[in-house]
Amino acid sequence: MQDEVEKALKRLHWQGLRILAAGRTDTGVHATGQVIAFDLEWRHPADDLRQALNASLPMDIVAREVRPVSRHFDPRRHARSRHYRYHIFCDDVRHPLRERYAWRVWPPVEVELLQQAAGALTGTHDYRAFGTPPRANGTTVRTVMDARWHQAQWQQDESCLAFDVVADAFLYHMVRRMVALQAVVGQGKVDLAGLAEYLDPQRLAAGVYVQGLAPAQGLCLVNVEYPPERLALENNGSV
Repeated sequence: MQDEVEKALKRLHWQGLRILAAGRTDTGVHATGQVIAFDLEWRHPADDLRQALNASLPMDIVAREVRPVSRHFDPRRHARSRHYRYHIFCDDVRHPLRERYAWRVWPPVEVELLQQAAGALTGTHDYRAFGTPPRANGTTVRTVMDARWHQAQWQQDESCLAFDVVADAFLYHMVRRMVALQAVVGQGKVDLAGLAEYLDPQRLAAGVYVQGLAPAQGLCLVNVEYPPERLALENNGSV
């Protein structure tokens, strides 16, 4: 996606080397709320830039909103929180269309067990069992503000479930490992005490980590939140 956006910008006489993004997602992961930033001399309304970008982007990438911000704005470092959503559905027979955007899980899961597992994953913890930091020797401590499951309709089919999780930041593969672990809890294969081991400092010191990894296509970056002052436009700000 980054390459396609940069090619579209170059057609608009962008002179930069690379765009800045709120974060990098795994291959196959979707995004409806990715945020990017770039410097561009543009003397027309921001909506005109959005239309010009979309005219050059492929059909599976779109700029939903364009706005000028401070030239010091960094979409990754200045983010206050990130919101991801993961979709699953339970079926013993594959469903090619649904499986483009959701993980088919079988045997079925108990929603109440999923909710209990999600609650156990919230708070400020060392999540090293769930992933690796984006930079070598970076901290693996994160704060998960909210994590919950809910029914999500798919073409009027209410059997689809969505996991919403909001944190200050995420480790590489963190959400996908969270979902994989919760799935086996929901199936009754692992109890909540077993889940808690992955957040236990003593167990972490022994090198315990979540081995399962939910497929990439079920995951979507929904939103990135910023403090209002980070989005304020300076007097000399430009798109």
